[in-house]
Amino acid sequence: MKILGVLGSPRRGGNSDILLDEALRGASEAGAEVEKIVLDKLQIRGCRDCKSCNNTGRCIQEDDMQQVLDKVLQSQGIIHSCPVYFYSMTAQMKAYLDRWCALYDEKWKFHNHYLPRLYGKNIAVITVCGDSDIKMAELAIDPFRKLVRAETNIFKWGGSLAVPSVDVKGEVQQNQKVLEKAYQLGWQMVEISK
Repeated sequence: MKILGVLGSPRRGGNSDILLDEALRGASEAGAEVEKIVLDKLQIRGCRDCKSCNNTGRCIQEDDMQQVLDKVLQSQGIIHSCPVYFYSMTAQMKAYLDRWCALYDEKWKFHNHYLPRLYGKNIAVITVCGDSDIKMAELAIDPFRKLVRAETNIFKWGGSLAVPSVDVKGEVQQNQKVLEKAYQLGWQMVEISK
């Protein structure tokens, strides 16, 4: 079993990065093979809505997204982690999520050749935000939750972890309760993927 971690924060060693590492540690200790992708280190352009992928199932843009989608397809679960930036997910995470449209045809159904590799895939999200209102963290979680709800017969919701009032780089390292929740999220991803 493989669990993929996707970091959407441009800040290495930051809170999103620390929590993703902890979740991947939980998944690894539960028996999964884990891999982490740092979106900010890759070249991923935004979707151009050219619709070429509707027929081919592949984006015409030649950047790093196709190799990322290959890793998504090879995994049984994906843990996404990013902070809230200006009332949304980061630009890196948004470009990544928008480019999932290459998996769909013109009727917004998954291409048949992708379906066997998508069924039962777990999707989870970790996010942090500087605001004390926990609802702000939902702004980064909600698009993934809606994806799972829209494809309820294909994807499973692996859970989420929202951490408000986090503003200083690396401060979650001092919060054992939050670190344990991240670890458990990773562990749970493996358990529900069995």
